[in-house]
Amino acid sequence: MRVFNLVTMLLGAAALAASSPDAQPENRPAPLAVEEVAERMVQADRWRTTTLQNYASMRRYRVENRRFHKRAQMVVRVKYTFPGRKEFEVISESGSGAVRRLALRRMINTEQKTSEDEEAREHTRITPENYQLRLLGTDLVEGRSCYRIEAEPRSKNTLLFRGLVWVDAEDFAVVRVEGSPAKNPSFWTRKVQFTQRYAKVGPFWLPASNYSKTDVWIFGSTEVSVEYYDYQINQAPVETTTGREAGLLP
Repeated sequence: MRVFNLVTMLLGAAALAASSPDAQPENRPAPLAVEEVAERMVQADRWRTTTLQNYASMRRYRVENRRFHKRAQMVVRVKYTFPGRKEFEVISESGSGAVRRLALRRMINTEQKTSEDEEAREHTRITPENYQLRLLGTDLVEGRSCYRIEAEPRSKNTLLFRGLVWVDAEDFAVVRVEGSPAKNPSFWTRKVQFTQRYAKVGPFWLPASNYSKTDVWIFGSTEVSVEYYDYQINQAPVETTTGREAGLLP
């Protein structure tokens, strides 16, 4: 699962210078080594990437800085095409022009450029090549049994993160990520924290929401949220509707 979109959002918020998972499930998933969970997660992501040919969706971005009473909002239409290219169209925008220019449009431009770079996409996937992974246990996340994994980046790539990843025990898809960027976005940034959630749309797990809080010297705390909605999968899966049927999942 690629996470550059949520990390680039944090970089954009810094330019202006969450509820916890549920209790442990009663029926815990089968005990697996972290290597096996990671392998199945990579297989599931490979199936999603190769099977999901294109989709369209809407996003609602919101930014707020309470210290200076600055707010902005933007509604954007996104078109995705295999193997990862994204196109953005701004539908409406309101609020502070500086916030829209320095944060929202920068976030969108960075994500679009990164989506066109195949090497960048590979280097930001949650894989053993990019992260040191450690299995911490299991949780119930929005009613689904998940493996809770600690992710430590193997490099200080600004598009990587350090934190926690929850992987669905049935689909082996990433359903939640919490953490902070592997590298501080700027000297002025004191702290960045984010939470990104995914939801199942048909057979695919896709982004559902993102919330981040960035503390910047002088400017104080800036909060950014993104709501993902109205997914329209324009092309049916190539061969099958599930990774298990495709032989990529157990």
